[in-house]
Amino acid sequence: MSKPQGLIPATILTGFLGAGKTTLLKRVLTEAHGQKIAVIENEFGEENIDTDILVSDTNEQIIQMSNGCVCCTIREDLRTTLSDLAAKRRKGELDFERVVIETTGLADPGPVAQTFFMDDEIAEAYLLDSVLTLVDAKHADTQLDTRQEARMQVGFADQIFISKSDLVEPAAVEALVHRIKHMNPRAPIQTAHFGEVALSKVFDLRGFNLNAKLEIDPDFLNADEHDHDHHHHDHDHEHGEHCDHPHHHHHDDDVKSFVFRSEKPFNPAKLEDFLGAIVQVYGPKMLRYKGVLNMKGTDKKVIFQGVHQMMGSDLGPKWMPGEKKQSKMVFIGIDLPKEVLMQGLEGCLV
Repeated sequence: MSKPQGLIPATILTGFLGAGKTTLLKRVLTEAHGQKIAVIENEFGEENIDTDILVSDTNEQIIQMSNGCVCCTIREDLRTTLSDLAAKRRKGELDFERVVIETTGLADPGPVAQTFFMDDEIAEAYLLDSVLTLVDAKHADTQLDTRQEARMQVGFADQIFISKSDLVEPAAVEALVHRIKHMNPRAPIQTAHFGEVALSKVFDLRGFNLNAKLEIDPDFLNADEHDHDHHHHDHDHEHGEHCDHPHHHHHDDDVKSFVFRSEKPFNPAKLEDFLGAIVQVYGPKMLRYKGVLNMKGTDKKVIFQGVHQMMGSDLGPKWMPGEKKQSKMVFIGIDLPKEVLMQGLEGCLV
């Protein structure tokens, strides 16, 4: 059991209206998994949990569930709620091990994630574990076509669950997975039936920890290799689709990702200046970015990542003898200028 003085892991659950967030949460809240979870719900969702599980006529914002979970709906801002919960836990008035925040279906999870980095009081009590995004297989294409918030939720995710896949053809699910991987190659994608998801896929994913693993979908990296000679992504419509991948580029989504790799070390001062300038200009459009870097002047890996304008870096483990010292970075954002970033990063190499 975790000791009360440890940091409280927090998970952000996001996804478009009707994607099944509530179903997933209900399962987490009512199942006898022996974990004490505090759920914070943004009240303006269409479907509130209260109607089914919670007593609705109470004014008390925090309700202790029969299986030891705690539920509260946010009426003030998130910061206040997190701070109140942590205080009650310290005083022994509430007992919970982790927090799940359900965002409203139309939200950009960015500001919610940033709360954990920007505010010292929150950062001293909580550890942001990951952003989970639920995507509804039946309506995803329309939502991704028409709503930027839906595309941002995909871009932000550390783990993606596709719900309602039983309602569509397997080929449609496959095309959706492909589309999502282009937007976000770093989040594993899994189908989920009616919220039946192993808790090990929901909690302690360490998506936000600065760790030396940079998981990028290997198929995505290989696909990337073929495109180096000709940057045709933006104008596939001019000369028809690539014949070998008939369905791959139908959607030219504004949320895209790209990977930068180099075997030359970075000059730390130049890189810091360049990234600082980039987040000043493009921060609001930068959803997630992460890298494991080979820096001049240290024999350790440098790990960096960010959300919007917030960026952090850390020294990781040493490069192993015989390990290829290669910097790898992935950027996920809205219409980011790939050429500007790639050339700028090249310019920061030693």
